Amino acid sequence: MRYARRTVTTADPAEEARTQVRVNVDGRGAANVATGVPVLDHLLVLLAAYAGFDITLEVAPGNAEDEVRAAGRALGEALAAPLRKEGVRGHGSGVVPSAEALAHVAFEVSDEPLLVSHVDLSEARLGGVSTDIVAAFLRELSNGALLTLHVRLLDGSDAHHVLEAIFKALGTALAQACRPQTRKE
Repeated sequence: MRYARRTVTTADPAEEARTQVRVNVDGRGAANVATGVPVLDHLLVLLAAYAGFDITLEVAPGNAEDEVRAAGRALGEALAAPLRKEGVRGHGSGVVPSAEALAHVAFEVSDEPLLVSHVDLSEARLGGVSTDIVAAFLRELSNGALLTLHVRLLDGSDAHHVLEAIFKALGTALAQACRPQTRKE
């Protein structure tokens, strides 16, 4: 079974939260991301590469926390339809390393979004930004796409590597979830 090219474009109509996102789930892993938070931009480039999605995401400047939340919500809303398209899996799992860090991300589409994470990076700072904003991003992604999302850190202590492992694993899980279901999985 061959699927037509699946591209989703959304824009936030709210004046103060100008956010635009375009996702091609049948892409090549290219990303053009400008969230205003360089660390998040880097992580979303990794996510796009591991998912094989082409992602264009732009968030109007503001404070870092608002930019992160807007990016997570917009990406989640853009992925909601492709994750629910008839004939796709709608669930995925990935375990991916980054240096000494190893993360596991698993999710399924759900009518009751939920983020379950035992990763605490609230004390870490990366690129001048508190990395606990990643939890806010993942929560908004989960809410926007309506996912039950589980994030586990299996090993790792370097905050940069931990975050990379999480976003690589998320990309891998998203790729699985959007591919055609060939049998009862």
